[in-house]
Amino acid sequence: MIENVADSSYWSQKYMDGKTGWDIGTVSLPLKTYFDQLTDKSIRILVPGAGFGWEAEYLFELGFSNVFVLDFAAEAIDGYQKRNPKFPESQLLTTDFFQHHAKYDLIVEQTFFCALPRSKRADYIKKMHDLLSPKGKLIGLLFSLEFETPGPPFGGTKAEYFELFNNLFEFVVFEPSMNSIRPRQHNEFFFIGKPKI
Repeated sequence: MIENVADSSYWSQKYMDGKTGWDIGTVSLPLKTYFDQLTDKSIRILVPGAGFGWEAEYLFELGFSNVFVLDFAAEAIDGYQKRNPKFPESQLLTTDFFQHHAKYDLIVEQTFFCALPRSKRADYIKKMHDLLSPKGKLIGLLFSLEFETPGPPFGGTKAEYFELFNNLFEFVVFEPSMNSIRPRQHNEFFFIGKPKI
């Protein structure tokens, strides 16, 4: 099945079958803690591979008006829209992340990177760099372990992440997450990356 994870049909089937084990049903606490410190409510924010979009929902409830939710599984976007009928429809993007073109001040990583085939990781990093404004930030969580079962999810190590991101990003913060949900405790890094110009 690994070869299919880059296809929207693979993920659509997961939603239709109710097999969404990555979905924790609420905003991730490490990300919530970061969002709560933000003061400029006008910044453009992208949540790619958003799934049911709990992070986007929380940001919108906080008053961030320029939040964009992107997923190429229509079922994920439909689920988000049903739960958040007041969210602007123009900011719901049912599209392939790698085909998306815009500029953002903040991009949120939450279980998107780990869902991609390893062969797409370099493309992911380049695309994130392209989508960020010069002073923008990529923030989020990355797994800090390798999984014994075939992915997704696909894990990684700190050394691997630093090598992958080094050409295009500078990590301002990269540390073990101290407030992850219980099943992911001691298994996540929290990071803030800035694009190299």
